[in-house]
Amino acid sequence: MPKAKKSSRRKKFDYTQNRKKLKLKFKKAAAPRIECAQIRNAWDDKKSVTQNLKEMGLAFDPNRSLPIQKAKVTAVEAGVSEAHSTTVKKPYVLNELAAEASLPSKNTRTLSSDMIEYVQYMIQQHNDNYKEMAKDEKNYYQDTPKQIKRKVELYRRYHPEEYAAFMDSLSDRNQDIVSV
Repeated sequence: MPKAKKSSRRKKFDYTQNRKKLKLKFKKAAAPRIECAQIRNAWDDKKSVTQNLKEMGLAFDPNRSLPIQKAKVTAVEAGVSEAHSTTVKKPYVLNELAAEASLPSKNTRTLSSDMIEYVQYMIQQHNDNYKEMAKDEKNYYQDTPKQIKRKVELYRRYHPEEYAAFMDSLSDRNQDIVSV
């Protein structure tokens, strides 16, 4: 087999490249991106992962941080384990993580606009009669009454304010029709 041509060529030093910048660039590319902002800000590149996490009060290995207790523990061993606790040098990381965890999560569940239109149309035409909804000509996907009921329940659960407003507008319209 023939040799590759470039491999036999003599290597020349490239004076135009800044070696320090190249080293930093490769080092940055090799290091993983830490998603958590609190941990990223407190991270020290000169220390190992275990040392960094220990300073922040986090555990690298949960089996070491919370070992399984033996059935029989003597008083001498219990005293040794209490004295072995580590000090946290960066407690603000733990505090920020706890504060972020205590925030309520935003509800991201939603239905498509087509599904909402479909459900509103069905309720508007047939109220709670799911068998009639299944026979409706707008039931393109030929949903069964139970499937339609499930879709209505999803709409009611995911968009409670919108559903309540829609039902109020329906009841107002029905009262207007009855009074006329």
